Amino acid sequence: MSSIFQRLAASRVLAAALAFCLAACGGGGGGEASPSATNNGVGQDMAVTPPAPESVVRFLAKPVLSFTDTGLSVTDGTTRIGAWRVNSPENWEFSFDKGATWIRGQGDNFNVEGDGAKTIWVRAFDNMGNTSEIEMVSCVLDTMPPAAVQTAVVTQDQTRLVKVSGVENQGQWEYSLDDTRTWLTGTGDSLALMGNALTVLWLRQVDLAGNRSPLERVNLFEPDSPTWHEASGIALQPSVMSLQQARTVVIHGAVVKGDADYIRWDIPVGHRLQALRLVHYVSPDPIAFFALQRAAVFDAGFDVSRMLVYGHMGPQDLKRNVLQDVAPTQLAAGSMTLWFQQTGPQATEYAIELVFQPV
Repeated sequence: MSSIFQRLAASRVLAAALAFCLAACGGGGGGEASPSATNNGVGQDMAVTPPAPESVVRFLAKPVLSFTDTGLSVTDGTTRIGAWRVNSPENWEFSFDKGATWIRGQGDNFNVEGDGAKTIWVRAFDNMGNTSEIEMVSCVLDTMPPAAVQTAVVTQDQTRLVKVSGVENQGQWEYSLDDTRTWLTGTGDSLALMGNALTVLWLRQVDLAGNRSPLERVNLFEPDSPTWHEASGIALQPSVMSLQQARTVVIHGAVVKGDADYIRWDIPVGHRLQALRLVHYVSPDPIAFFALQRAAVFDAGFDVSRMLVYGHMGPQDLKRNVLQDVAPTQLAAGSMTLWFQQTGPQATEYAIELVFQPV
């Protein structure tokens, strides 16, 4: 009986000791302070974690992306220049693979390399992770110069015909009469020439992107050839030029006072004379005279009412189409004779371009 009382007394002592220990440790077990064991339910010495800062959402204007459209058309999206411009008040980045990867931009430009079709994406960004809408621009980059044109020269009577081939699709060929200082655009696939002033013809092609080919040289100075021809000075017996179906024709010569040139050509059926332009002029005298009569000879004399067009020509008239105000019916199939003359004592070297078109 006494042993039972002894065990109960020992249990009470142990319970009192445990209660004292729990009170001294703050209660709750585990050895950490509990918020519920402090006044007002808030621990005076508990560390408080601040809330995560919220990101600031900003609207970013998308950049302006542009490139230089070069070549025969400046609106077809084809260019030979790989430099692109970016206008953005924010930091910006660009992508060549539709946003799979982005490259941080610097300054206000970047370069595109490798010929072919391109689609460029660009967007603005800030340091808080905001990005703008994507600006997308497409183009075709072509930096490869085309091959030189191929030429074949044939003659007929006093006319030299230069056939031009090897021009790229959508490209054009050009010719120069002044040692490549200036260039004229050719029409059709050949160039007919007659005269005795120009010694060398230069040819090249320009592709759609504006790349220029190596030059092709054609010798025109052949004194023993009938194509090195001094035009007739007799109005009723003009030199006859064979067009040979060429759509671009050049008449060239040298005149001085008392040495007029008379040249005739026959516009074929189904064609029309579209343009007559002075394209080369070398002389101390800035004025020469020309007249055009719709006839097989020039028998109008000084009666301007019988002339289709007439007037002065000089450096100020280069590349001006003197037929722009002539009725198309007056430029259809039939014979025409040109009179070109220098009334002063100083020699004048000239070249006149004729352009024909099918109708």
